[in-house]
Amino acid sequence: MASFLSFLLLFSLLLISLSHAQRHLKPNTLVLPVSKDGATHLYVTTIHKRTPLLPVPFVLDLNGLFLWVNCEHQYLSSTYRAPRCHSAQCSIANTHRCRTCPSPARPGCHNNTCSLVPVNPVTNKSGNGELAQDVLSIQLTDGSNSGPMVTVPGFLFACAPAFLLQGPLPIGVQGIAGLGRTQIALPTQLASHFGFRPKFALCLTSSASNGVIFFGDGPYMMLPGIDISQAIGHTPLVISPQGEYYIGVRSIRINNKLVPLNTSLLSKNIYGFSGTMISTVVPYTILETSIYKAVTQFFANELYWVHRVAPVAPFGVCFNSTNITSTRVGPGVPNIDLVLQNENVVWRIFGVNSMVRTGQDVLCLGFVDGGPHPMASIVIGGHQLEDNLLQFDLSRSSLGFSSSLLFRRTSCANFNFTSNS
Repeated sequence: MASFLSFLLLFSLLLISLSHAQRHLKPNTLVLPVSKDGATHLYVTTIHKRTPLLPVPFVLDLNGLFLWVNCEHQYLSSTYRAPRCHSAQCSIANTHRCRTCPSPARPGCHNNTCSLVPVNPVTNKSGNGELAQDVLSIQLTDGSNSGPMVTVPGFLFACAPAFLLQGPLPIGVQGIAGLGRTQIALPTQLASHFGFRPKFALCLTSSASNGVIFFGDGPYMMLPGIDISQAIGHTPLVISPQGEYYIGVRSIRINNKLVPLNTSLLSKNIYGFSGTMISTVVPYTILETSIYKAVTQFFANELYWVHRVAPVAPFGVCFNSTNITSTRVGPGVPNIDLVLQNENVVWRIFGVNSMVRTGQDVLCLGFVDGGPHPMASIVIGGHQLEDNLLQFDLSRSSLGFSSSLLFRRTSCANFNFTSNS
């Protein structure tokens, strides 16, 4: 009997210890799944929010300023709060405009609260929203498997009007998850709450299979046991006044040959600094017209033995694919190199990321003419990011990039979301 009582005491102490450890857990790495919506070519992640917890799907926007969610329909949560105007939370969110709401009080509609302006990055429509707080939960990871959920009790976000969800968005999404460099964007709040350096890594897939977003340090392990954080190049990360992400492209090579173009155009963007924008809401890389013409003509000349066919919108250069071989990294076509801060730092785009299959025997070069005055002379789009690891180190203003993981016999769909807890 004494032995049994001792066992019960020991077991109770163990449970108390585990409970205490869970409450004071300070994770180094967190993880979210992200999948591609085939109809819209946008990327969707599911985040657990509210009380009781509910999985909520969001479109991923790399350059979004914060997380916003539709609160007009069925937003039910016992832990929802709307910070008062001029509060500390409003200062963190850099909003000093008070708002009133004529309707009865509900999530997204309170008097004397702070106003935020959420934006739909696909339609560019915006609306008046309310700064809000609620529970957000996210999974831990050891880098190899997903683990238990940990919680941010007062995560700041915007409660947005329902009309912002109008437009070509994936079915069922309830808002936008912004990863931009602002104080209330997802990476910054998670790093601040859990006490790790503001760093996140993006690994997108080309299918509905889950890719992954890591928040925090590596390792980032992909089956069959490959740490993809170990084989990346680095380049300076330029952050716009709005918190958007840019890198510097000095020249472009195709088939290891320099593309003749006016390199001063590579530095043009709406903010006046040198930078090529990276985007998850643009499906294919956009090039300023003169750059587009130079790149597509040079590429076609290097693939001279393959018969060209009528272009398929939105692309301008397409080929008969019957004479194009297949390789580990996609169609066997000339590589496209974005030369970064010097000749030795190159983001190589293999065929899997440069070509798009638009028909049974048709492959098109997956770049789009952005006209003479795009937001930036180059906007790297989602197709060119797929199965590439991109690590955004915000404290050091550095971007780590891997080029195609297929070359390393793995992919962004190979993270093991089976919990090891």
